Amino acid sequence: MAAFTQSVTFDWRLWKQDILGSMVHATMLRRVGLLTAAEQRDIVAGLEAIAGDIAAGRFVWQPELEDVHMNIEAELTRRVPAGAKLHTGRSRNDQVAVDLRLWLRDELMNLSEELRGLQEALVTLGERSAAVPMPGYTHLQRAQPVSFAHYVLAYAEMFERDRERLGHAFERVNVCPLGSGALAGSTLPLDRELVARLLGFVDARGRARLTQNSMDAVSDRDFVVEFNAAAALVAVHLSRLAEDVVLWASTEFGFIRLADAFTTGSSLMPQKRNPDVAELVRGKSGRVIGNLMALLTLLKGLPMSYNRDLQEDKERVFDTADTVRACVRMTTGLLANTTVQAAACRAAAADPALLATDLAEYLVRKGVAFRSAHHAVGLLVAEAEKTGRALNQLKLEELQAIHCAFAPDALQLFDLEQAMERRQTIGAPGRKEVQRQLRRWRGRLAAGKPAGKPAGRRR
Repeated sequence: MAAFTQSVTFDWRLWKQDILGSMVHATMLRRVGLLTAAEQRDIVAGLEAIAGDIAAGRFVWQPELEDVHMNIEAELTRRVPAGAKLHTGRSRNDQVAVDLRLWLRDELMNLSEELRGLQEALVTLGERSAAVPMPGYTHLQRAQPVSFAHYVLAYAEMFERDRERLGHAFERVNVCPLGSGALAGSTLPLDRELVARLLGFVDARGRARLTQNSMDAVSDRDFVVEFNAAAALVAVHLSRLAEDVVLWASTEFGFIRLADAFTTGSSLMPQKRNPDVAELVRGKSGRVIGNLMALLTLLKGLPMSYNRDLQEDKERVFDTADTVRACVRMTTGLLANTTVQAAACRAAAADPALLATDLAEYLVRKGVAFRSAHHAVGLLVAEAEKTGRALNQLKLEELQAIHCAFAPDALQLFDLEQAMERRQTIGAPGRKEVQRQLRRWRGRLAAGKPAGKPAGRRR
C-alpha cells in the first residue's frame, strides 16, 4: 500500500516551491499571532538548512512518508520543535496546489524564453539565406517560389503564437490557492492576501490574486491542462519543423546540410548521416500529446473536490515540461549549426512550372477573369507536359493559340529574380518584404519583450 500510494519519487521536484511556500506561510502565521517571532525564525532557519541539504544531495527522501510535503515537514519537526506548528491552517491539498502553481510559473517563463532563443536561430538562419530562392509546397508538391528566409520565418510566427499562449496560461496559473485548506478554508484568522503578495501572486498593479472558492481551489487542475495543451501545440510545431528538416537534409532534396554534432551514423552503412535529432523531436511530440490526453482523461470523472487521482498529474506535467524544453533547446542548436545549400535550392526553384500562377495573373492584368485565366494556363501546362517541354519553352504562338491576350512580354514572366521582386504584398515572399520582416523580427528579439508577457511580479 505504501509503495503504491507514495509520490515522493517524482514530486520531490517541488521541494524548492514547497519550502518557499512554507516560509511564507510561517511568516503569515506570525503576523496573525499563531506563531511567535522566535518560532517563525526557527522554522525559517530550519527550512533553509533542509533546502541546503537537498540542494547538496544529502537529504534522504523516505517513501514511507508519502510525498515531498511530509518528508520536509517531518525533517523540520525533527530538527525544530516549532515545526509541528507549521501545518496550522493548511492542508496538503492547498499546499500541493500552490507548489504546482509556483513550479509552473517558472516553467512557463523558461519555456517562453527558450522559444525566443529558437526564434533567434530561425531569424539568423533566414538572414543568412534571404537571397536564396526555393520552392514552397502544398500537398508536398512544388507550388510557387519563396525564399528560404520566408520559409523559416513561417515557423517564427508559429512559435510567436505559442509564446502568446504561454503568456495567457501564466495569467491563470498566477492565482494563489493557499488558505483554502482541505476544501473548506479555516476558522483561523489567515491572511491570504499577505501570502499571495509574498509569493508573487499579484497582478500588474501588485494586487493579490486569490482563488475565490475553496473547493475549486484544491481540485482545480485546469492550469495544468492548459500548460500541457500549450506545450502540446509547441511540440506539434516542433514536429512539423523537424519533418521539413528531415526532408531538406535528404539526398533527394539536399537543401541543407546538418552539422556532424547533430547527426549520427549507421551501425552498418558507413556513408550515412542520419538526422536523429530532428527525428527524435518529431517522435517526442507523441508523448507530449499523450500526456495532455492522460490529464484530460484523469479529470473527466472526478467529483468535487480533492481526490487522490490528482496525484497522477505530476508525472505528466513534469514529463511534458522536460520533453518540450529539451526539444526546443536541441532544435535551436540544430538550426544554429545548419548550412543552407543555396545551389540545390535555386535549382529546385528554377522549375518554370512554379510560375504558372504568375502566368494566369498576367492574363488577369489584361482583363481576363481569373477562372478563365486559370483554365487557359492549365491547357498550356498540359501541352508542355504532352510535348515533354518546360512551360517556358512554349512559343508565343502556342500561348496565343490558347488565349489571344498573351503578348510577347508574357515570356518574360519566367525570370525567377523578377518573379520574386513582384511579390510585395504584406507577408509575401518578395525580397523587399522578406527584408522588412527580418528587420521586424530582429528588432522584436533585440527588445527582448516576449509576446503575451505574463503579468505579475516575482519576489
